Amino acid sequence: MVSGVILSAVYIILQALMYQASFKAVQLNIILFLKRNFISIFLPGGSITSLAFFTKDIQKETAEENRTKIHFASSIYGFTGIVSIIILAIPVLIYLTIKGENWQNANQAAAILVFFIILALYLLISFFKKGWVFRLINRFVPHINTGFRSHPTFKWQFILVNVYALLIDLVGVAHLYIAMLAMGHEASWKVSLIGYVVATLLLVISPFLRGVGAIEFSLTVILRHYGYTTSEALAITLVYRLFEFWLPVLAGIGSFILRKGNMVLRVVPAFLLFVLGMINIISVLTPSLGYRIRLLKSILTADTIHVSNYLVFIVGLLLVITSAFLIRGLKNAWRFAILLCSFSLIGNITKAIDYEESIVALVVIMVLWITRKQYYIKHDKRLQVVGIETSLLILAGVTIYGITGFYFLDKKHFGIDFNLSDSIEHTLLNFVLLDISTLKPLTRFAAAFLDTIRISGVLSLGFILYSLLKPYFISVEHNEEDFSRANQLIREYGTSPVDYFKTYDDKLLYFGRRREGLISYKMAGSFAIVLEEPVCKSRNDKIILLEEFDEFCIESGLRPVYYRVEENSLDLFEAIGKKSLIIGQEAIVDLETFSLEGKDKKSMRNGLNSLQKKGYKAKIYHPPIKDGILQKLKYVSNDWLKSTNREEIVFTQGMFSWDKLKQQTVITVENDDEQIFGFLKYYT
Repeated sequence: MVSGVILSAVYIILQALMYQASFKAVQLNIILFLKRNFISIFLPGGSITSLAFFTKDIQKETAEENRTKIHFASSIYGFTGIVSIIILAIPVLIYLTIKGENWQNANQAAAILVFFIILALYLLISFFKKGWVFRLINRFVPHINTGFRSHPTFKWQFILVNVYALLIDLVGVAHLYIAMLAMGHEASWKVSLIGYVVATLLLVISPFLRGVGAIEFSLTVILRHYGYTTSEALAITLVYRLFEFWLPVLAGIGSFILRKGNMVLRVVPAFLLFVLGMINIISVLTPSLGYRIRLLKSILTADTIHVSNYLVFIVGLLLVITSAFLIRGLKNAWRFAILLCSFSLIGNITKAIDYEESIVALVVIMVLWITRKQYYIKHDKRLQVVGIETSLLILAGVTIYGITGFYFLDKKHFGIDFNLSDSIEHTLLNFVLLDISTLKPLTRFAAAFLDTIRISGVLSLGFILYSLLKPYFISVEHNEEDFSRANQLIREYGTSPVDYFKTYDDKLLYFGRRREGLISYKMAGSFAIVLEEPVCKSRNDKIILLEEFDEFCIESGLRPVYYRVEENSLDLFEAIGKKSLIIGQEAIVDLETFSLEGKDKKSMRNGLNSLQKKGYKAKIYHPPIKDGILQKLKYVSNDWLKSTNREEIVFTQGMFSWDKLKQQTVITVENDDEQIFGFLKYYT
């Protein structure tokens, strides 16, 4: 079995190498094999039709020639796989014909494959010789480039693809041989070769689910023909399919799920944690098996079993609560979940030898450990310290209160004369709610006394749980030195019209650790909305700063969104795996070359002349602006906001600030009476 699993890994590697070699033949590099292998299971034609999927990962929108390369490389991969099985099948089918062992379906499948290969070769020859196929495709996809055929690596990579394809088929034969050995039966290379070839050929007439069912049936029939019983043949077939089909399928599923940031890796552990919590609670509330309890009592005391029941119940409640925090990716929630699962594993054994529940706890621990990298959001250290200190103070106060109370209480309240050790024990057990049923109060005072201890315990445990699991929310306060530093960076490296707003009062500032630079952002819920791009010296510095800020956001539980990024800067974000969404376009005018001359500016000239005839004119005011002018500007601003029912877009446009506007250049539109109708701020 181990050899079969190892060969499955070799099978996957060879498939991936064959896939990459197909694209290297046309000078492209990709890593998409497992995705397409998985999707091919559900498509007619399997590996061929799956080549229509996941091409966007290797397409460049501006390079039309790459699209031709992608489809041609995919064709190399798909049809070479078919050719290799035909090469292997021809001598096998000839041998079977000579021996009189004619498998009709296999011959039909081989004939169909040969027909499609001849057709494909004809189409390819017509394409490369620029015949009717080339002309037809060129009508829909112009600028086709077939020059990659003359590249020196094309021939060798093409040969390599064929070598990989044959090796894959030989691994398939070896899989069947190992399956025979794994089941403890006599193995035969001849039967393995014949069985593999015939079963693989039948994939042609089983278009869906990669021959699931058809191959199992046909291979079982073939093995029975060569002397194996039905049960032996079926067992060998199932083991073979495990190696050849199901293990690669699981690898394909993993390629989808085990991706960075995949929500499934958080949802599944959180769901399992919730289920484990409910199992613990139900396990405590339902009767235990009598023979297990009797066996356990011969090992542990009744008090230990009793405490274990309460412990499992409380752990179950905490597991349910923790599952809600775990789904958010909190690092402390993961640690707490591991601790609770460990308690659950031990507690279920010590309460009633419930090994079934303990196995579930162990599985959850393993899942949590496998997905540990998904939990990276920091906790609030300051609140954590406060929570622990407060809980310890409450515990100390309640301990003194409880011990003193139990020790000096009259016997009539509980019917028990408590000594010092009894007082300590009952205080601590009631504090953590583990002494609910054993101690019976006989008076109202005694009941109120117990309630105060238990309520204090619940509040203390609740607060410490909250402080441990509460995520870290950044609370940044910038001083004048930070804003001075930011303004200095903008003066040195700023190139954008909106750089002025990056040090506005509503912004938070992130300064680079490894490179000198600045990112200006604002928090909105769980998002960090960044204004444009980083202010840095060079392009490489910007990429490094973007990666740093991404790490900062991940640790802080934030998701970065970059707003108003210019088109010529999109490559910065694509380099770190970001996606873009066009929300608008901005007009940019070169003032040095702008002119009102020409036919295309006629309507603009007419509008300008009309305004001038009505007495409107433009006027420039240089700082410092007089208070009287500022008063007029304030009136225009308020009137515009009111009439359009808008608010100031502070994040990207700033706001009307009397003090700031006083020190800026202002261009106004006014009449001969100096009444201002509109104005424009010029930031310097």
